[in-house]
Amino acid sequence: MDEATAVTTDVSVDAVLFDMDGVLVNSEDYWVTFQEEEILPAAVPNEDVDVAEVSGMNYREIYDYLDSTYGTAITREAFVDRFARAAEELYTERVELLDGLHDLLAELDARGIETAIVSSSPHEWIGWVTDRFELGDSFDHVISADDIDAASKPAPDVFEYAADEVGVPPAACAVVEDSANGIEAAERAGTAVVAYRIDAHGDIDRSGADVVVETPAALSRTVLAFTADDAR
Repeated sequence: MDEATAVTTDVSVDAVLFDMDGVLVNSEDYWVTFQEEEILPAAVPNEDVDVAEVSGMNYREIYDYLDSTYGTAITREAFVDRFARAAEELYTERVELLDGLHDLLAELDARGIETAIVSSSPHEWIGWVTDRFELGDSFDHVISADDIDAASKPAPDVFEYAADEVGVPPAACAVVEDSANGIEAAERAGTAVVAYRIDAHGDIDRSGADVVVETPAALSRTVLAFTADDAR
């Protein structure tokens, strides 16, 4: 489904699960640059690793993946420390919020739709975003991949766990994702999938999405279409 048809759907959902990076905040441009220019050259200097290969993964699992797949040139502690220092600057100073998010969340709340942040980032990082943009009371649930002892995206575990936490079957959830790993994870979990196309990810595989949108306004229209009375 393309942008022109993204505002109509026969799918009805009772919960919307939002990825954070690249969806709620425009952090992926920064993360892609950081990974391409700093962390991947330091960790695997002799390998040409596509950032899309690790996008959507928990940063600790990125190290484990790189180490097991390619072998790493720095310690796990050094890798994690670099990510953590970059994250604090990014989330507390640089990122901007998705246009219209507060209005979208208010409308979903008025419709009785459960909402959740579902992120591979740790709770501390998510907290920096929710505090900075006054989102603390706007979501019904905040879920980090750190909450479960399971595989990171593209495995479906975090979205299956999130659906259980919000009390809605995966088939009655819509996930908003931007990365290939996130889209695949949501599809494998059995949710409806709204793919938010951003420049940072380029021409990734979005074939697993039910809808692909390119603007904040289209994202809002599409999410609301999934929760409209005539679709429920």
